[in-house]
Amino acid sequence: MLRLLWIAGLVCGSVVAAAAAFVVSPWWWLAAIPLLALTALAGADVLQTRHSVLRNYPVLGHLRFALEGIRPEVQQYFIERNVDGRPFDRDTRSIVYERAKGTDAEEPFGTELDLYESGREFLVPSMAPVAVPTRAPRVRVGGTHCTRPYDMALLNVSAMSFGSLSANAILALNTGAALGGFAHDTGEGGLSEYHLRPGGDLVWEIGTGYFGCRNQDGDFDPTLFAEKAAHPQVKCVSLKLSQGAKPGIGGVLPGPKVNAEIAKVRGVPQGKTVTSPPYHRVFSTPRELVQFIARMRRLADGKPTGFKLCVGSRSQFLAVCKAMLEEGVTPDFIVVDGAEGGTGAAPLEFADHLGMPLTEGLMTVHNALVGSGLRDRIKIGASGKVATGNDLVKRLIQGADYTNAARAMMFAIGCIQAQRCHTNTCPVGVATQDPRRARALDVDDKSQRVRRYQEATVKSALQIMAAMGVDHPSQLHPHMLQRRLDPQTIRSYADLHPWLAPGQLLQDAPESWARDWNSADPDRFTV
Repeated sequence: MLRLLWIAGLVCGSVVAAAAAFVVSPWWWLAAIPLLALTALAGADVLQTRHSVLRNYPVLGHLRFALEGIRPEVQQYFIERNVDGRPFDRDTRSIVYERAKGTDAEEPFGTELDLYESGREFLVPSMAPVAVPTRAPRVRVGGTHCTRPYDMALLNVSAMSFGSLSANAILALNTGAALGGFAHDTGEGGLSEYHLRPGGDLVWEIGTGYFGCRNQDGDFDPTLFAEKAAHPQVKCVSLKLSQGAKPGIGGVLPGPKVNAEIAKVRGVPQGKTVTSPPYHRVFSTPRELVQFIARMRRLADGKPTGFKLCVGSRSQFLAVCKAMLEEGVTPDFIVVDGAEGGTGAAPLEFADHLGMPLTEGLMTVHNALVGSGLRDRIKIGASGKVATGNDLVKRLIQGADYTNAARAMMFAIGCIQAQRCHTNTCPVGVATQDPRRARALDVDDKSQRVRRYQEATVKSALQIMAAMGVDHPSQLHPHMLQRRLDPQTIRSYADLHPWLAPGQLLQDAPESWARDWNSADPDRFTV
């Protein structure tokens, strides 16, 4: 409202000053001309669709762009901090913005990175590079019990709920997914019309609150689940065990964001803060988890079914592997969410100190499945600060079959990391349920940005792989990723980490895995 009053005041001031210039004195033109110019600029800002900041903050929004142009440090203050307060690499962020806008360009004068910094990683180019594939490969998701497999893109939209994001943000993401032919994870906030209207492929995520498929007591409702899972746009269903930014606790949606529409989609009271339980009520043991995955797949009429987690205890995940073996049931996919993943509502201690980073979590899941003889039945997705082509290639080397991106997709639709997600006052209409703010996000423009960003990033990954001498992800190996340990020492991932052979845990578990494997109990989640 204050924004509208300021524009109204500007218009009135312009009219008064112009009238005074005609009636009282020509000297009034000194005030009238600037005011008229500002009024014209405000009108242009409101009508344009390229910059959400200017649509919400006409005239004043130009100050942000001016400051960015003057000093990189000011730009860093405005848009370089991620949603949980930790720095997000400026070069990475710039790549995302440029690709989304279709202005991806070469950088002159070489790298500004410290290539001799301990911990620095690099991919290994080949002396015999190959041609870049003309078409991006797809990943067939669907195991032995899946009757309706899905071909997943190498990069997809990661889980972000309607409620956390605005209707226009969800529309832009799903429209972009439809245009580009990749998948869009709904997040745990339910299946809304904004996910369904554009026609993009969906991974329907079910969290501990069972939003969209819960009864009046908040428990899982199989009838509602089957009804919604049957929608043709729902290509996969995913059970969320935990997420990287806050493993061990449920999601939180502040009461001011829970309007009538969101309350209906989630099946919760309007205006009251929604806190998902920290644990699932449909299972309490690894065996029951595996059995519930099988039940979800039956209810979804054979569509690919899996789960998402941030890895903590290796023995607990091995217990799930043992349950899979004993029950003869496997999920079709597992999404590994790294502890570096972001969210708009996570306690700082959880964001900074709980859960495995994506690298360790991904290799743990990959090796556990390989060692259990299950890897060929289950596809692995990787989620956690995946933003560029080199991120994608690294995750494929570390054990993933495909990747998901959340933060980068938010950048593509205009997020400036104002860190106002929990206040319902997002200045660019991404993370708000205020319709006056959300309208600033132009769906047609931003959906094209999503499509361009995903297309350019996958293309970059294929170019990097070709430079490494491979034309398909299956040809990537751990020795192709190197890490500097100190100024004199470099080791490949093949040397730095143990990689299990197929079925090795079933035959003779190596010493580094034996204790966790032996303690893993398919009937108890023990640490």
